Amino acid sequence: MDIALTEEEERFRSELQQWLKANLTPELRRGARLSPGVFAEPDVAVPFMAKLNEEGWLAYQWPEAHGGTGWSATKKYIFEKELALAGAPNSAVMGTKLVAPVLWTFGSDAQKDYYLPRILSGEDYWCQGFSEPGSGSDLASLSCRARRDGDKYVVDGSKIWTTHAQFSNRMFALVRTDNSGKKQAGISFLLIDLDTPGISVRPIHNIAGDHDVNQVFLENVEVPLENLVGEEGAGWAIAKFLLENERGGSCHAPKLGHALDVIERAAADMPDSAGGMLADDLAWRRRVARLRLRQEALEMIELKILANVAKGRDPGPQTSLTKLIASSLNQDIDLLAVDLYGPRALQLPVERPLYGEDVPEPIGSEDAQVAMARYLNSRAWSIFGGTNEVQSTIIAKTVLGM
Repeated sequence: MDIALTEEEERFRSELQQWLKANLTPELRRGARLSPGVFAEPDVAVPFMAKLNEEGWLAYQWPEAHGGTGWSATKKYIFEKELALAGAPNSAVMGTKLVAPVLWTFGSDAQKDYYLPRILSGEDYWCQGFSEPGSGSDLASLSCRARRDGDKYVVDGSKIWTTHAQFSNRMFALVRTDNSGKKQAGISFLLIDLDTPGISVRPIHNIAGDHDVNQVFLENVEVPLENLVGEEGAGWAIAKFLLENERGGSCHAPKLGHALDVIERAAADMPDSAGGMLADDLAWRRRVARLRLRQEALEMIELKILANVAKGRDPGPQTSLTKLIASSLNQDIDLLAVDLYGPRALQLPVERPLYGEDVPEPIGSEDAQVAMARYLNSRAWSIFGGTNEVQSTIIAKTVLGM
């Protein structure tokens, strides 16, 4: 789908398309296409992020006062959609889209002055320390403890499912600073240098064979008091703010639409069982059409959220709706790809990255080779960032008033 654009917005889109042709190299496109995880590997994502930063576009969602573009909601939408249609790598959003808004909203001037430029320059690569072995969807039960000792906190505990901790030098974390009252009131938000003594990272390989997540252990880790964001005990409110940005800070629909486009083009060259092409099969076309309608409906919801944000409103609980829809739709599109390639989708090489030199020759095509890994990884969509059940509860309570 498309929206009516002004002449100036059309000019911006044309300029962006030309920039992408010049800067999104075939190597970057291939790396993005053959990255089955949620985020591209740093050797693919970071060079592209550096190009965006050089152009002044990496902080396109940031306020102008902190180095942002000052774009309208429509321009931000155009930007995300054109990157998606061009097959650009998924950037690591923990820095630019998660902790950065926390810093400029709740952080001290010193924290903003120090960390925000380092996020843009790539000096700091962030990971998120929220979930724990016994605290996933119920974050309020977290037990990783930060004990105040003079001019520092001493942190003990562990975090799990920590995406890209193996590449990160910084982690923003929820820690327990008080056990005396309501459990939500005893949580604080800390910025932790992962090079600090007492921190170790243990890899977790998923069922697709990818190393995206980790468990991070913290033992007597000393964190300066100035790394506390906001007040002690304000971590729960800050986390809710951050999760709204995580669930609704970007548009999922354009990328899902691009994934459908790729599948439709492949189906045009895929024989069916009746001597024709799969793209002409009526049952297949109905299945694709249903997914396309869901993708376009999601896009309308995301555009409405963008319009509200442009008016100065918070993303609000509607972000849970987009997260819920996008999670299920992403899984269904990945299943469609597996069905498209049939037996050829069953290949699951253990070598990584799949765009590397040591990967076995694909059977059929590279897209067939990556289909199963992408399908297996997308099972996590209905878990991370809040499970589908959690999102449904939020929608029922805050949107429907149930």
